[in-house]
Amino acid sequence: MSEQPGLKKTLGPLMLWALGVGYVISGMYFGWNLGLREGGPYGLLAATVLVTVLYVAFVLGYAELACAIPRAGGAFIYAKRAFGPGAGLLAGTAQWVEFAFAMPAIAAAIGAYFHILFPAVPALVFAFAAYVLFTGLNIWGVRQSAIFELVITILAVVELLIFAGVAAPKFSWAAFALDPLPNGWWGAFASIPFAIWFYVCIEGVANVAEESRNPQKDVSRGFLTAMATLVVLALLTFFTATGVGGWRSIVFEPGKTEPSDSPLPLALAQVVGGDHPLYHMLIGIGLCGLVASFHGITLAAGRATFEFGREGYVPRFLGTIHATRQTPVPALLANMVIGFAALLTGKTGDIILMAIFGALTMYVISMLSLFRLRAREPELERPFKTPLYPWVPLVALVLSLVSLGAMAYAQWRVGLVYLGVLALAYVWYILFRRRAA
Repeated sequence: MSEQPGLKKTLGPLMLWALGVGYVISGMYFGWNLGLREGGPYGLLAATVLVTVLYVAFVLGYAELACAIPRAGGAFIYAKRAFGPGAGLLAGTAQWVEFAFAMPAIAAAIGAYFHILFPAVPALVFAFAAYVLFTGLNIWGVRQSAIFELVITILAVVELLIFAGVAAPKFSWAAFALDPLPNGWWGAFASIPFAIWFYVCIEGVANVAEESRNPQKDVSRGFLTAMATLVVLALLTFFTATGVGGWRSIVFEPGKTEPSDSPLPLALAQVVGGDHPLYHMLIGIGLCGLVASFHGITLAAGRATFEFGREGYVPRFLGTIHATRQTPVPALLANMVIGFAALLTGKTGDIILMAIFGALTMYVISMLSLFRLRAREPELERPFKTPLYPWVPLVALVLSLVSLGAMAYAQWRVGLVYLGVLALAYVWYILFRRRAA
């Protein structure tokens, strides 16, 4: 293979922690509350515990792959090396779906939050503006992007801690347990994808491993510290928001039947009132969480699309970098156009589900790749090794399969759309790109 364009190595462990937390932290601000409609507080809590175990086990396994093979393609590269180009296509497409659909879902939430502050401006305008602004920042340079991500992620973490501090004194177990299982225990399975939204996209740390100064050591540190931070924040946010006035009060705005993208403002309004300065301050700071995830996933998604182009699975111009910026400009712009199209559908819930289908597929293939590479390439240098191998990755594999099965049953319509995307990718691969791959 000819010499390929390389990405600039500028990231240290603190930046990787910020990216890991930043990719995910918007999941604390919106999306997870939709699971309450399916499973109620008890069902979503059960799903969250299961998903937390899944992600801890997955991160421990995925960190081994990322440290051993620090490439921008992440799961795409691991699966291709383990099983060949066909598996690489499946893993890469699933990863791309995860990132590409997570971005418009978060952009929609950014629009909803800004619309609260400026009701005269349509939320969609703010969502489009977010795409333009943060695509431009990522084009500017990875170091500048990472510094911005560090600052905005710290602000987002502080805001969640402030929210929890304000809401916790009003926590009531009686309120938390109102209508605890609206759809019985089956609702716990239906709420799994929304529990996954608490953690989805943390694997994006692997997609910037190629830009880490010392990927063999720093990537695992970034993964593990980010995961620990997110577990604490997820449980804290879930309990304090739901326990203020019951789950319905953070799923539905007063007088409306459509679910809200702004659960924390709904909870906060019950504590301090909608006109209180603290309410407006926390909403303003709360945007930091959404911005951190949107910006971070924009960075990771650009690298995933770039690697697909660099390896010849999509048109090769998508695998080129800017001569002076050393950023994947065509890949970033292509993702922005696709995000615009997804936003125009107006279906945030379905967009989230598409991202989760992609994520779970990628988790399954990645854990299988870990097992395969351990068997085929025992001599491969592994600076970080998964503890308690093979049990930890086996737990991640089994729970990913269970979650994927539950989603396919409960959300079969979106699942069919997702299968259609995979089928189109495979047809493209067979007809146009197989030789290049």
